[in-house]
Amino acid sequence: MSLLRPGDQFPALTLSLPGGETLQVPDALAGGFGVLLFYRGSWCPYCKTQLRAFQRSLEKLAELDIKVVAVSVDDEAATKETIAQHGLEFPLGHSADATAFAEATGAFVNEDPKYLQSTGFVLDPHGKVVVSVYSSGAIGRLVPEDVAGLVRYLREHQAA
Repeated sequence: MSLLRPGDQFPALTLSLPGGETLQVPDALAGGFGVLLFYRGSWCPYCKTQLRAFQRSLEKLAELDIKVVAVSVDDEAATKETIAQHGLEFPLGHSADATAFAEATGAFVNEDPKYLQSTGFVLDPHGKVVVSVYSSGAIGRLVPEDVAGLVRYLREHQAA
């Protein structure tokens, strides 16, 4: 397990979406900046707060051409309930294989019960890591305001 660092190409992961569809990352985020959130599960109050914060900021992030995707080990039913309960409009993956995702990205895993610890990535338009935020527990995660500010900064300084 090695951590993903700025400049690393994000590994190809397949996310299972409710309804039987899949989403390939980083391809689904290509062309603009992307945020990929690993959340602990629908039971985690900190995760629910983070997901709601990104939902509230979705329009502002879209204006900056930033897409958001999240995933957890929750089953499809729990994921559908999370989407409905919080009115989430960005893709939420379910049934992630915690071990495989951790091996690919360096995310921390809780062993019993097994789930991914909160992990967040900001990806550039080419699928390369701009920022990786790893948490070994409940706190320590990306917030939408920081992501928006970072993307603004990168665009302003890239043009200079």
